Amino acid sequence: MSSLADRLAAARQAEQAAAEGDRPQGDDASTTDPAASTEGSAGATTPAPTTSYAAAAAARRTAPEPPARSRLSSQKGDRIEELKQSVHTELLKQLGPQLYDADMDQDQLDQRVRAVLADVLGAQDRPLSSSDRQRVTQEISDDILGYGPIEPYLRDPDVSEVMVNGHKDIWLERKGKLVPAEATFADEAHLRRTIDKIVSRIGRRVDESSPMVDARLPDGSRVNAVVPPLAVDGSALTIRKFAADPLTALDLISFGSLTPQTCDFLEACVRGRLNVIVSGGTGAGKTTTLNVLSSFIPGDERIVTIEDAAELQLKQDHVVRLESRPANIEGKGAVSIRDLVKNSLRMRPDRVIVGEVRDASALDMLQAMNTGHDGSICTLHSNGPRDTLSRMETMVLMAGMDLPMRAIREQVASAVDLIVHQSRLKDGTRRITHITEVERMEGDVITLQDIFVFDSSLGFDADGRSLGRLRPTGLRPKFLEKMAYSNVTVDPMVFATDRM
Repeated sequence: MSSLADRLAAARQAEQAAAEGDRPQGDDASTTDPAASTEGSAGATTPAPTTSYAAAAAARRTAPEPPARSRLSSQKGDRIEELKQSVHTELLKQLGPQLYDADMDQDQLDQRVRAVLADVLGAQDRPLSSSDRQRVTQEISDDILGYGPIEPYLRDPDVSEVMVNGHKDIWLERKGKLVPAEATFADEAHLRRTIDKIVSRIGRRVDESSPMVDARLPDGSRVNAVVPPLAVDGSALTIRKFAADPLTALDLISFGSLTPQTCDFLEACVRGRLNVIVSGGTGAGKTTTLNVLSSFIPGDERIVTIEDAAELQLKQDHVVRLESRPANIEGKGAVSIRDLVKNSLRMRPDRVIVGEVRDASALDMLQAMNTGHDGSICTLHSNGPRDTLSRMETMVLMAGMDLPMRAIREQVASAVDLIVHQSRLKDGTRRITHITEVERMEGDVITLQDIFVFDSSLGFDADGRSLGRLRPTGLRPKFLEKMAYSNVTVDPMVFATDRM
């Protein structure tokens, strides 16, 4: 019997092997499948689809799982986010109105927040490593005391501009180049809270009825915000930083924006009470140059500054700072730059400094320069010295006065003595490219004379930085006689072409 049983078992195995050999390659079934063995013992043929489904299921069961490290890091990130939210909520409950107490000093508030934060974190039942505890503490402190995820970049001295294009897209200008930031806002609501925190501190607002706003940070950094519906892809926030210590003339010389000779010449022009226009494109450094020129004003003169958002950082003692105001929610109460320029003439100024002339205030600025307020300085957007005069003429026409073009040009030629034009080069550096004298009218055209011009013929170095610099043209300006009335003289060798 044993020999017969052995022969039957061998025959059964041969039939099963032959059946499996006739199947398609993709339909191999596992020999350990109980269903297959049962059907084989009954002498039935296993259907191909059944075995393929079984193989697919087995493949799914044995598919490789995600790496353990990525799963752990994801779980850790979610846990820290949950922890941040719970700690943030508890912190707001404990501090309450103290966060908005105007009488509390900023340092005192900072110490209070960090003390409560340490207590709240210590009471958490979830263990935290020292690095995670430090990270959570810093991020929550930035969110409550500062401006959330962009706060580290506002502290970074190498970052000159922060640009937020929606809550997930943040860009930085670092050393003149645009680079993406690693941080993001949690959502659109988080970004809007940060914008509201910035603008509310200076009495401005931003909402659907007033979706654009210009503001400033306490350190003078310029802020522009645009929210939906004007900003299609989410709120846009742009912050142009200013250093806590404003750049000086020596800084501009070290950066290559100025040469020592041109710096001495510009200082003499300011002390000699010449009317100066600083022109250039957006981000060319006009306000920085205006700050430097303003530093040359003697300390015994009364200075009135007029700006949209107060940015100038003058070190003189006798300074009156005025700032324009937008309309309120009812469309009333607006005070324009033009209104402030008119009013400043009643304040007995020795110098009038306008942060930026961009509208009909150009006419009032010309009137100020032509009515005994010599030594006034302003900035203006333009592509070059000649375009500066053209834009000035256009903005005067915006005042609605039906003045002939020749009369406007005579006013400009009489009022403006010097144009300092600044450009932002391809390598990210900001350079003064023209120092130009406004001479007189010849026919219907204002005559300009370049005194210093940026020489770009030296090309670029291995890192792509421009090797050009300001060089004298060899021409002596006519306004040296006007400066002499203020007992200011200039060394004639400054204009020699052979000097570097």
